[in-house]
Amino acid sequence: MSQKVLLNSKEVTIILHRLACQLIEKHLDFSDTILVGIQPRGVFLAERLKQILEIEYKVPEISLGYLDITFFRDDFRRTDKPLEANKTQINFIVENKKVIFIDDVLFTGRSIRSALTAIQSFGRPSEIELLVLIDRRFSRNLPIQPDYRGRQVDAINGEKVKVSWKENEGEDAVYLITN
Repeated sequence: MSQKVLLNSKEVTIILHRLACQLIEKHLDFSDTILVGIQPRGVFLAERLKQILEIEYKVPEISLGYLDITFFRDDFRRTDKPLEANKTQINFIVENKKVIFIDDVLFTGRSIRSALTAIQSFGRPSEIELLVLIDRRFSRNLPIQPDYRGRQVDAINGEKVKVSWKENEGEDAVYLITN
């Protein structure tokens, strides 16, 4: 197994600031906009973006929620190992709000399809956008594309993209892992 660094800590920081600026350009005051981190790995990205927006760009009071999609997945019953659900933490109504789904890697699109179904439990958003750190563009099974992307990666099926976050693995980095 080999591992190649796609993004180091400095590059991740630059991309996070660029994504934050793109969100500000589109949403301005965020009064009708909600960030939703897709559990488990999108939460780290969502929290980091919220922090950058509020502290460095002085955007006040951004709503942030976490959405668990475990039991909305279409492969939910296709595995022998028991699934461990994460916590959904959405303490607000999304009715007529602009929702931005945030995830670390867009691969097949199936997680986002599940998120589209799961979010309906909290109301009907006026609009849903997708922000991802990594877009694996040649592996989509569904017609889902990100509105905001940090980096586009051309990884083939045998390769895996792994995002490490300082809060979880002790470093900000993105790796391409080949078996």
